Parts: sequence; C-alpha cells; structure tokens
Amino acid sequence: MKLRQSHPTAIAAAKASISPATAYRIEKDPRLPSGKQTQRERRRPDPLASIFDAEVVPLLQASPGIRAVAIFEEMVRRHPDLGGGIRRTLERRIRSWRAIHGLDQKVIFRQVHQPGQLGLSDFTDMCKIGIRVGGQALAHRLYHFRLAYSGFEHAHVVLGGESFVALAQGLQNALWSLGVVPREHRSDSLSAAFRNLGGPARQDLTQRYEELCVHYGMTPTRNNAGIAHENGSIEGPHGHLKRAIADALLLRGSTGFADLLAYRRFIDEIVSRHNARNGKRIDAERAQLQDLPDRRSSDYEQVTVRVTSSGGFTLRKVFYTVPSRLIGHRLRVRLYDDRLEIFVGGTHVTTLDRGHV
Repeated sequence: MKLRQSHPTAIAAAKASISPATAYRIEKDPRLPSGKQTQRERRRPDPLASIFDAEVVPLLQASPGIRAVAIFEEMVRRHPDLGGGIRRTLERRIRSWRAIHGLDQKVIFRQVHQPGQLGLSDFTDMCKIGIRVGGQALAHRLYHFRLAYSGFEHAHVVLGGESFVALAQGLQNALWSLGVVPREHRSDSLSAAFRNLGGPARQDLTQRYEELCVHYGMTPTRNNAGIAHENGSIEGPHGHLKRAIADALLLRGSTGFADLLAYRRFIDEIVSRHNARNGKRIDAERAQLQDLPDRRSSDYEQVTVRVTSSGGFTLRKVFYTVPSRLIGHRLRVRLYDDRLEIFVGGTHVTTLDRGHV
C-alpha cells in the first residue's frame, strides 16, 4: 500500500512481489483476512441452553469442588434424552464458568535450586511392595537422600522406624558415597523420631542432629510438620524410586531374597543406574560441593545395660541373650538400626541382630 501511493497498481504489485489480481483485491478491500471472517453460528441447537444456568450453575455454586464428570452423570440421570454426546460440551462450559466465577486455586512457585546448595533426606515405607528375605516378609523403610540440583540419589534399607540412628547412618553413607557435601541439609520435622520422647530426650536428639550437620559443614534445616510439599524435591522422587523398584522386581520375577545383604545390593544397583543416567549433571554439581571431613561421625546410639540372672538384658522392649559368663556385668551397647555391638569396657564381645517391636 505504500508503493501504491506513488505507483500504479500493476507496478506497485510487481515491486511488492505479488500478483496484480491480489493487488486489485487488496485495494478494493484493505481489511486483513482475520477481519473478514464472520463468526460461525451454531450448527445445531444448544443442548445445554435449558439446563446450564438453571441446574448446572447452582450445583457448581453449592459444591465448588465437584467434578465435571459427576455433574454430567447427574444431568444424564435427570434428563435421559440428553445422551452421552454432551459430555465434552458440558466440561468445556464448566471450565469456562469456573474461570470467571470459580474459586481461586493454589499457586505453586517453582523452586530454582543452585548447584551444591541443598541435600534432602526422608524416609518412605516399603511394606506394600511385599519384599521377602529368607522366606519371611520384611517390614522396612528406605532412607532416601537426594541432591536437589543434580538428582544424585542414595537409598539405605532401614529395618526399624524413623530414628536419628537411621538418619545418621543413611546420611553418612550417602555423603561418603558421593564423596562431597552440600552446604545445606534439609529433613522433615523428625516427628517420628521424637514420638514418645520426653522434653530432655527431644532436646538431646535435636542437638545431636545439629552436631552431625556441623561435623559435615552443613546448615541443618527442617520443613514444617505435615507440609510434605516443602520437601517436594524428595517427596516426588520417592514415587519414582518405588516404581523403579517395583518394575525391577517384576522383571526379576520374584520379591524374595536369600538374605538382607542381597536385597541391599539390589537397591544399590537400581539407584546406581539412576545416578549413571544423571552422571554429567552430578559431575557438574560435584565441583560446587564441599569436601568431606577427615572421618565419619558416630551413627549409633550408646546405652549401658546390666545382664540379669536370666542371661540377657532388655533394651527397647526386646530381650537379648548373651553368654552366661556376662551375668552381672554392665555392658556398653552401641545401638545401630540393624544390629547391637556389645562391649565390656573397651573390648568388643559380640554382635547381635537388632529386634524391633
């Protein structure tokens, strides 16, 4: 149209690289194609015209959370002549109504993680998978560690509950497997570990957790109790890991293992495959992480017990038997998640499998 101001139509068309016919058509009607389109009218009567405002809207106002499919089923029940062909029309109409008149929805702010900043710990229950060890059902959890940025993972089989001992052992295994340390460590509220503990015991447990993090140069943080999405960078991967384990068990053809060591090797293999897929990203983050300390911190709880005339002692509601020569002696017990290390003074005497109730 600029060229047309100083040239005849045919010359302006040639300079604009269009045909003369197109130029004459544009000159006759300069509107864009979108402006020439007329709104398409309905091809059939609106099947919801008589019921949407009268029946559907009152349902939406009375029960804002009701699903569109439930409203569809109710409308078909009330009006059998409508048929199933209105479902998509009704769902689109409800969606449009909710966009204008519906309730506000939760807003999710995406987290942006920096390399080397955050490592997360949590426990997940594994009883539903149906693992059997030595022919017996294994009631257990997995301790799960993950780097938020690169996705490095470590999993450790926990036989007892969510305890500080299990957290300390699993976390240290993860860090020494990784070879470096993040600047911040986040766990849940440790409410399961605090359960049934008095005030002094809770304070001691809190102090031990903080001292563990200080030993590795990490800032300890926790998410609020009952708010799982604050730990979303590991809550979601729980499901991915458990599905990967379930798939591997199906391919294996059995959920039974000869012993606990074989099952732990099975879990380690699955996790190592995942880490191999993220190898480049993990290596990139590893350069931003801190060095490990010279040694591990203690990952056990130490208690003192006396051997009774019955030839054993009771610890955490479980009775353990020891050689009768130890009757009357006070024993120093290092309490791990899966075993008890027994000492007389500084001399190691025996190791016992830990029982759980």
